[in-house]
Amino acid sequence: MSESVQQRIDRVSFDDKGLVAAIVQQWDTREVLMLGWMDAEALRRTLTEGRVTFWSRSRQEYWRKGDTSGNIQLVRGARLDCDGDAVLLEVEQVGPACHTGTRTCFDADDLDPVAGPERPE
Repeated sequence: MSESVQQRIDRVSFDDKGLVAAIVQQWDTREVLMLGWMDAEALRRTLTEGRVTFWSRSRQEYWRKGDTSGNIQLVRGARLDCDGDAVLLEVEQVGPACHTGTRTCFDADDLDPVAGPERPE
C-alpha cells in the first residue's frame, strides 16, 4: 500500500518557522532552476495539484508559480533528502523560472572559491 500525501508530508523536517527549502530542477536535463520555501500546506498543494506552490516569506502568502507570469512548473517528481529537511522538485518548466526573466535563478555571478584544497593531477 502506498503512502498517503499526509504521510509523505509527515516525513518532512520543517524548520522552526514551519518551512522547508524546495529546490526546483528541470526533470529531464537536471538543470537547477530555483529555490523556494514551502510549509506543509504548500507542499500538500504541490503534491496534489501537480503545480508548484510556494510560501512567500516576504508577503506571508501562498503563490503558485506562473499564476501571474504564465511561467508554470508542472510537477514530474518530488524527493526528500536524507535528513528530511529539503525537498527536490522535478518539474517541467514552461517559460523562465526566475522572476528576472532568465531560465534559471542560478545564472548570476559565479562564487568561485578563492582558494581550495589541492586537486590531484
